[in-house]
Amino acid sequence: MNPIQVRIEWLAPMRVARFQAFGPSPEAEAWARMRAWAEPRELLKEASAHPVFGFNSPSPSRPGEDYGHEFWIRVAPEIRIESSVETLEFPGGWYAVTTCQGFPNLERWTQLLEWVRHGPHRYRRTHELERPHNPLAPESEMAFDLYLPIDAPAE
Repeated sequence: MNPIQVRIEWLAPMRVARFQAFGPSPEAEAWARMRAWAEPRELLKEASAHPVFGFNSPSPSRPGEDYGHEFWIRVAPEIRIESSVETLEFPGGWYAVTTCQGFPNLERWTQLLEWVRHGPHRYRRTHELERPHNPLAPESEMAFDLYLPIDAPAE
């Protein structure tokens, strides 16, 4: 395995709109729900103002088992959200972050986890997040930041 470049980032607390799906391959359905809501509001055109985060929830416990997937998109407090869309307040936190070209894979996540295990940071139990750089890019041009939660860095 090639060494990976890792940076430590603080994700600030944020309000997010939450879109979920469950099944054998729920990413596309959760994405379609989020996109159908966010695109007419032009939120996906401003990836830095309205970042999108995805993660398995719950993860499969065995290969081939159904699992859940969620997408979150940051929304400003002044954006009115209809009652059919769930929102939550993400508390933020520290993350070890690496970038990957193409869709994230288990090998890349394993590299990031090993980097944390063998470094000065400790894994923090919460959501691991995947953030597309440009959620509207063609699949061939996709790039993601992988966020592995860690305890606060020592001062």
